[in-house]
Amino acid sequence: MLEVKNVTGGYDSKPVVKNINFRMNAGEVLGIIGPNGSGKSTLLKFIYGSLQPEKGKIFIDNKPLAAFTQKNLAKKIAVLPQQAESAFSYTVRQVVELGRYPHQKGWFSSNSKKDEEIVYQAMKETGVLSFADQPIDLLSGGEKQRVLLARALAQEPDILLLDEPTNHLDISYQLNLLDTLKEWTKSKQLTVVAVLHDLNMAAMYSHRILLMDQGNQRALDKPAYVLERSLLEKVYHARLQRKEHPSFPSPLITLEPLKNVSELSSDLLDTLSINEREEAVCITSPFYWKTLSSAVIGEGFGWHRFFVNRHVDKNYNCDNPAEEYASYLQNISLDTADTAGMMTAALLKDGAFVQLKDDEGDILVYATAGTSNAVDVSKAYEKESLPFTVGTINIWIFVDGKLTEAAYAQVMMTATEAKSKALLDNSIIDSDTGTAATGTSTDSMLIAASQQGKEFVYGGTASPLGKKVGKAVYDAVSETLENYKQRKKENGKWE
Repeated sequence: MLEVKNVTGGYDSKPVVKNINFRMNAGEVLGIIGPNGSGKSTLLKFIYGSLQPEKGKIFIDNKPLAAFTQKNLAKKIAVLPQQAESAFSYTVRQVVELGRYPHQKGWFSSNSKKDEEIVYQAMKETGVLSFADQPIDLLSGGEKQRVLLARALAQEPDILLLDEPTNHLDISYQLNLLDTLKEWTKSKQLTVVAVLHDLNMAAMYSHRILLMDQGNQRALDKPAYVLERSLLEKVYHARLQRKEHPSFPSPLITLEPLKNVSELSSDLLDTLSINEREEAVCITSPFYWKTLSSAVIGEGFGWHRFFVNRHVDKNYNCDNPAEEYASYLQNISLDTADTAGMMTAALLKDGAFVQLKDDEGDILVYATAGTSNAVDVSKAYEKESLPFTVGTINIWIFVDGKLTEAAYAQVMMTATEAKSKALLDNSIIDSDTGTAATGTSTDSMLIAASQQGKEFVYGGTASPLGKKVGKAVYDAVSETLENYKQRKKENGKWE
């Protein structure tokens, strides 16, 4: 459908684009990315014939670009440039109707019913139908961009070239535009070449990505291969992080600014302030910790500086615990967005803190426990139902250091093993099966890392960090269980 073969060229005999090669089939989206001045817009000009390359050739349907008349080429290729100004005060509808010109015999040909339907659909799909009769020069930049896109779509091209199409659009219209284009690649077999500055948009909507740098083709492949951290950092001269999109099979690129947290203290665990009350234990930090948790508030990965373990009645029942918890935090003047919050029916005075310090890094573990709903996980499948009450074993692990995502998962596994061993050694039994309990039916865990100082790639039981986590969690859970059992003896009942 479209082939760019060894294309080199630029302005005033100075090459801006150097030896670019790619081939596209119908229904494909190619995203072109790269820093300013890397030749992205110039490459588009070669493709639609505005500039002639010094070397190389461009083919449309296996025919050289030069073999097409201007009007026939307009039937094949539509262009949405970065900036396009109208010399006349056309209405929106008139501008979009210009897109039908390549399919007509002359300037003064009247629009057919088919033309009118295509113009209407193009305006509808780009969200400009509501102001179709307004002069285009009275519109905002984003509105003009959508009108020009509607004109390009009305051309019914085989190939659509877009130069930063989302530049003036708000988020909803960016998504709407790119969703529409992706759908058109399927339903109309439209081929799209789009210059994009937003790396994440390029990742989500492109079948392949061409990465350019100083006119050169640095990479051409699927987004997962091109958007590789070390390559992007070299090309963009910026610090980046590469993760995976939480709900879409696509890379997620984030910028990494300079950090000043390390100036606070060389021992960041000492900056934590612990406030223990009957109704809640609150740990406050002057800076944010990166967390992974199953908390009621702040679940999953996040950044928090307030950590609340709240005691509630064992008969606590709420249709929306997160909403109720957020209201509770508001009442005690804590920002929900900055807080990781858990609940437990266990008495907080039974809780235990264990801190371990050595040359391999410092950790702090806090645990509370009650075992009225203790369960043997290997037997849980055999039970018709499990008690779904407020969490009874809550564990917090603070690590002064940097954790990789793999290390977060490994620390959680290590801590779970240590908790189960503490339950075994403390003879905690699943009352339904009479077998050793491995936890309770509603345990919760939080891992918080300062993301400063030493990096921990591993957190499993064989690693230095994992060994500390295992001991600290075992000791903290054992201590809080011992406190819990002691009260049981004194009161003659479980709480």
